[in-house]
Amino acid sequence: MCAWGRGLSEPRLSHDGQLVAFVATVAGRGLLIVVPAAGGPERILTSDPPVRAAPAYGGGAFDWLPDGSGLVVVLRDGGLWRVPLSGGRAEVVVAAAAVTGPIGAPAVAPDGTRVAFVVDQHFVAVQALSGSSWPVLLSTAADFCFDPAWTADGGRVVWHEWDAPDMAWDASRIAMRAADGSGELDIIAGGPGVQVQQPRPSPVEAAAVGLLSDEWGWLNVTIAGSGTPILAESFEHGDPSWGLGQRSFCWSPDGTQVAVNRNEGGFGRLCVIEVATGAVREVAKGVHGGLSWEGGSLAAIRSGARTPTEVVVYDARTWERTVVAHGPVAGFEAADLPEPELVTWAGDDGGEVHGRLYRPRSEVAIDVNGDGRPPPLIAMIHGGPTSQSPVVFNARWAFWLCRGWAVLVPDHRGSTGHGRAYTQAMRGRWGELDVADVAAGLRAAAANRWADPTRMVVMGGSAGGFTVLNVLAHHPELCAAGVDLFGVADLLDLDETTHRFEAHYLDSVVGHLPEAADRYRDRSPVTVADAITAPLLVLQGDADAVVPLAQSESIVERLRKRGRTVELHVYEGEGHGWMRPETVIDELERTEDFLRRHVLRWRP
Repeated sequence: MCAWGRGLSEPRLSHDGQLVAFVATVAGRGLLIVVPAAGGPERILTSDPPVRAAPAYGGGAFDWLPDGSGLVVVLRDGGLWRVPLSGGRAEVVVAAAAVTGPIGAPAVAPDGTRVAFVVDQHFVAVQALSGSSWPVLLSTAADFCFDPAWTADGGRVVWHEWDAPDMAWDASRIAMRAADGSGELDIIAGGPGVQVQQPRPSPVEAAAVGLLSDEWGWLNVTIAGSGTPILAESFEHGDPSWGLGQRSFCWSPDGTQVAVNRNEGGFGRLCVIEVATGAVREVAKGVHGGLSWEGGSLAAIRSGARTPTEVVVYDARTWERTVVAHGPVAGFEAADLPEPELVTWAGDDGGEVHGRLYRPRSEVAIDVNGDGRPPPLIAMIHGGPTSQSPVVFNARWAFWLCRGWAVLVPDHRGSTGHGRAYTQAMRGRWGELDVADVAAGLRAAAANRWADPTRMVVMGGSAGGFTVLNVLAHHPELCAAGVDLFGVADLLDLDETTHRFEAHYLDSVVGHLPEAADRYRDRSPVTVADAITAPLLVLQGDADAVVPLAQSESIVERLRKRGRTVELHVYEGEGHGWMRPETVIDELERTEDFLRRHVLRWRP
C-alpha cells in the first residue's frame, strides 16, 4: 500500500472550467490524464515518452490550449509537444535536440498562437505553435529563470529569476518583457534581501501582476507595485521555489479575488481573499496546491494527515467539493490515522522551535510498549534544509504510526512556513543550528513523555540525512539509532560535485570558500565520525546526481574502520529519492528490521 498507488500533481482546468487535466505518476512514469470537472471517467492522453513528472505541489509539465482542443506538454525526452484532447499522435513543437537543456513550465498565450517556456531553468523563450520560426529569447543574464506567464492582452511575458550565489528564497526578482523580444527587460518586483515567486498576471487587467513576496516578513500575495500585500498576515502563502510550477495561489476569472493555500504551522487551509478589501473567506482545511480557477470551478491537489492525496474541484458559488481523482491505494482511510499536534520547544539559545507530533493510537502503542512506557519515537528530519514537511498524507509515516511509533517532525530554524526571519536564521549555521534544534526537540520529547528516551531514532534524507549524522555525532546520548537516506557527509566534496541548481547553496547556509573552509570541515559528518556510536542504517541510490554515492560510502567506510554498527544498501538505478515501488518496499522492510533489532530489541 505504501509503495504503490500513484502520485498526483498539477491539476489545470480547461478555460471553460469543464475539464481538469493532471499528471499521475506511477513507478516513476508520468501520464497526462483528463477528467470531467464534475467527476467521471478518466482519459489517459499520453503514453511514451512519459510526461515529465513533478512533486505533488509542483508542476510545470503542461498547459491547455485556450480553445480546449488540446494541451502543450513537456515529455521526459526534454521536448515540447502538442497533444490533442482526443488523444492519439502528438505533434512536436520544440524538439529536445533543438535546445540546450530540458524544457519546462510551458505557458500558452491567450490567443493560442505562441507558447513561452523555460530551457534548463536558465532561459525564457517564446515559440510560435505553428510554422517553423526560431524561438525568441526573452531573458538576459539571470542565472535561473522559472515560471513564465502571459499578461491578459498577450503582449508581455513575466517570469521569476535570480542570480547565484543567492537561492530563490534569499533574493529574487520578477522580470517582464515584450513577448516579441523588443524593448528592455523590466524588473517589477523583488531585489536584494527579498524573496518573490509565482508571477500571475490578472486575467482581466494587463497591468496587474500578482505574486508572492516576503518583503514584509511573511510570504504573502501582493500585486506588483502596490506597496503592500493584498492581505498582510503572519502566515506563508507558498513554499520555497525548489522546482517549476508551484501554484499555491491563483486569480478568480474576473480578477476580483485570489485563492491561496495558507500555511498554519504546517497545516493547510484554502482561503479566498477579496483583492479590493482583503476580506478573507476560509473555504476548507487541508494543504491545497496546484490551484486553478476557471469558469465557476476551482481545482486543486488536496491532502492532509488523514486525507490521502486527491484531485478536487470546488464549485466557486457554493464551495462544495467534488473528488475527481485519488492517488494512494485505497485502505488508508480505515487505518484511523492521527492528526498531529502543534508543539514547540526552546532552542539552546532560548529561541522558539516549531514542530508537529504524531502520536500512535493507544491500542497500537500497547502492542509495542506492553509495560506502559511511552512509545518509541522517530524524529523525521526534512530535507532542504530550506524546506518543511507540511501536514500532508505520507504513506511512510502511516507505516510507522500503525506499528506503534510516535513521529516528531521538527521545523528547525532555517525551515520555511514561519516567516522570513525564521528561515534566514539558518544563514551560515547549517550543521550547527539545525543540529542543536533537533537535539533540543529530542530532549523535549523525553521530558514531556512524548517518547521513551531510550528508544528515540533520527531519520532523514538528503539535507535531513546530514542533520541525522551530526545529531548522532554531537548528541549520542539522545539516539538509540539513526537512518540516513542519501544524506550529505562531506561538505567540501558536495561543493565540488552537486548539481547546478544547488551549486552555490552552501555559500549561504555554510559560508563562502575558501574563507569558510574550516567551517566546512568541522561541520561535515565524516570529520566527527569517531563520535557516532549508535547503530546506523544508510540507504543510497547509485544514480544520485544531487548527493553522490561517494558521500554515503565515505561515512560508512569511516565507521566500519572504527568497528561501529553500520549497514549500507545501494539501490541500482535510483537517484535522489526512490522511483520504483520495489525500492520503497525494500526501504521500509529493511528499516523496520533494523530498528526492531537495534532499538526494540526484537528478533524473529
